[in-house]
This record gives sequence, structure tokens and C-alpha cells, in this order.
Amino acid sequence: MPKQLIATEAAPPPQGPYSQAVAANGVLYLSGQGPNTPSGERVTGSFADQARLTFENLRAVAEAAGTSLADAVRVGVYLRDMSNFEEMNAIYTEFFGPRFPARTTIQSDLPGFDIEVDAVVLLPESS
Repeated sequence: MPKQLIATEAAPPPQGPYSQAVAANGVLYLSGQGPNTPSGERVTGSFADQARLTFENLRAVAEAAGTSLADAVRVGVYLRDMSNFEEMNAIYTEFFGPRFPARTTIQSDLPGFDIEVDAVVLLPESS
């Protein structure tokens, strides 16, 4: 299967020279999503608001490719402040539970927002 670029208006447009996701060989590689609305407006509310929107954006791109976060095999979570780790875990569970993918969570100097998340998701066999 040749590389296929995935794009959806249900998630924010890329803020640079990258795709929302790329599908290849039965795997979907989701670029990092942050707390932006589908129109690209940054949400700077509470950490919970930012985290939920970030995970919703990731879900929207996965669904645009014909899969779901339930098929995620790896997730990367980047937090500006590790004191938000437990709150992130609670929200993360809503999107990825109960069969959790492998995950890395690291502190990152994010520019003006509190969370970014990327993922690797399996595509259905017919994709």
C-alpha cells in the first residue's frame, strides 16, 4: 500500500509542513495534536479542557482514516507540567481504555499550551 495522507476538517489544520496523519502498510501515524479547535483557534482554558480537546482531535483524525483510538498501539503524551500527569491519566482512560496501548509521557517545553499527543494506530485489514 503506498503512503496515503489523511486530512479532515474535523480536526485543526497542520500548523507547519506536515500531515495530520499518514497511512502506510496497515498502520496510521497520527501527528501530534494539541488543544486547537478545528478552525485552528488555540484553547487556553483549564488543563482538563485542553486535554479533552487534544484527545478529541486525535480521535477525529483516526476516524477520518477509518479506524479508532481503540486500535492504537503506541501513544506519546507531551506535558508542559508533569503535575498534570494524574489528571491526564484520568482523561486518557476515557479515550483509550480498557485495552491500553504502549505509551510514553514526557515533560516538554510546549509553546503556549499544556499538552500534545501523537499516536500509532492499526488500520482495518480492508484499508
